[in-house]
Amino acid sequence: MTLPRRNFIQSTLATGLLLGGAPSIHAASKAKKYRTALIGSGWWGMNILKEAMAAGNCQVVALADVDSDVLELAAEKVKSLSGDVPRTYQDVRELIDKEKIDIAIIATPDHWHALNAIAAIGAGAHVFVEKPTGHTIQESRAMLNAARAANRTVQVGLHRRIGPHYVSGMKFLKDGNVGDIGSVRMFVHSTGGAEKPAQNSQPPSNLNWDMYCGPAPLRPYCRKIHPGGFRNYLDFANGTLGDWGVHWLDQVLWWSEEKFPKKIFSSGGRPISGPAVFNEKEQTTDTPDSQIAVYEFESFTATWEHRKFAGNGPEKHSIGCYFYGTKGTFHMGWRDGWTFYPADSKQPTVHQDAQHDEPDGHSIKLLWSDFIAAIESGKKPTCDIEIGHLATNMSLLGMLSYKLGRSIEWDGVNEKIVGDEAANKLLRREYREPWKYPTT
Repeated sequence: MTLPRRNFIQSTLATGLLLGGAPSIHAASKAKKYRTALIGSGWWGMNILKEAMAAGNCQVVALADVDSDVLELAAEKVKSLSGDVPRTYQDVRELIDKEKIDIAIIATPDHWHALNAIAAIGAGAHVFVEKPTGHTIQESRAMLNAARAANRTVQVGLHRRIGPHYVSGMKFLKDGNVGDIGSVRMFVHSTGGAEKPAQNSQPPSNLNWDMYCGPAPLRPYCRKIHPGGFRNYLDFANGTLGDWGVHWLDQVLWWSEEKFPKKIFSSGGRPISGPAVFNEKEQTTDTPDSQIAVYEFESFTATWEHRKFAGNGPEKHSIGCYFYGTKGTFHMGWRDGWTFYPADSKQPTVHQDAQHDEPDGHSIKLLWSDFIAAIESGKKPTCDIEIGHLATNMSLLGMLSYKLGRSIEWDGVNEKIVGDEAANKLLRREYREPWKYPTT
């Protein structure tokens, strides 16, 4: 028997609540309730919003998403968890115009982060935005400038700056336990194989595909893009380096307290996935399945590498950063915590287990609490927009070098590439009408 769509959605919701262990919402807090809107209401956006509701300091007044089915499910979840009945919008401009919001949570695909954040800031809202802060460097800069001009708090989703084992591991590094560190290697490795093209098709009736593409090119719809696959399409994101890379590049900036590298070189390709396909009938992803990026700083060199095949069986870890020092090697990991391997084999290995909010393995609860504290104190949050901007820049500079096929010299003070006009053109991109690129 076929269920009516609304019954199906409600049944799906009920099953998800039973199986997913959705958090129970705490009793109403006496603290201020911030009028909150979620822009991008899919899985990850709802993860953030559930923590915000559980904290007891937000009233969910609006949800936005280009997918009406996603919106309906999200609204049902909000009502069941908090009792709030948010209004729903497929066009974020309408939400910004009609709702008086104190906080905007932005969890859209990357190419929408800057425009949505700048619009929310312009309407007087504080912003919790997922990384990266922009699809291009000058988008991210415009967001930072808008936040500073309006004196709004912007927290970026770099939860690895606030999780307990990351904090203790960084203290271990900064206390000199690894000695003088001369190089850092960041990596994310997984398994995979050749990629077959997927057929282009008409977008489903519940999806506003034109709004999904927004300022990006209006490419044909393909089921591999939505839901969830946008990160591997350069029109919408910047692949693994622009996704995972931002977190681990930020660890390097956090440790070194430097703001930017001097030189960057990146190389990679699709030796296993195969050549990218994009025509009127079908398409594949177009991001590299393997990539190396080298960042030259004043006193050390950092490298990024990812591989979507072969895994990382020969090594102890498949995700994280190795810090190589005169006293040994330190690994900052994710679910495997952190570990120090002394150069002196007679010394014991030092390890701390990860401490995460499960099942997702992140620290959104801590990040949200820090965000609200920053709003109320007027101090900068732990993952302030400038921190997010600098980490995002690192990933985008690596992708820029990859696209150019040559190294670049970065003037981080003026955010320009030295003596390379073709490279400087890639600091921004042309927007599709009627969208206007934000001014810096």
